Amino acid sequence: MPDQEEEALKVIQSHRQGVLQSELWKLLDIDSRKCSRIVKRLLDAGLIERLEFRSDGIKTYVLRAKKQAVDPCVILAGGEILPCIGCDQECTPEECALLLDWMYQLALEEYQE
Repeated sequence: MPDQEEEALKVIQSHRQGVLQSELWKLLDIDSRKCSRIVKRLLDAGLIERLEFRSDGIKTYVLRAKKQAVDPCVILAGGEILPCIGCDQECTPEECALLLDWMYQLALEEYQE
């Protein structure tokens, strides 16, 4: 994926509620025409969705990142699922005891093999 497309995707992904296409080109510091081409490629690749949005009678689009399927190998270790899946605790990965325990078990399994 070209750098500008990757950068655009990261910007879109960083806005959970979506980002207006009319704002995206400003955030990327590119012209609206180039932004439209990038958005089309991301849409064609199935990485984002575009929803019509009207602001003060002006039509634009809200761009949202599509959720990608997760490879099961990434969330399973030793038959145990990653504790972050479905977790409702407000924590950071660096401070999560459940995640650290899971990673410790993963490391032990790797060491024993």
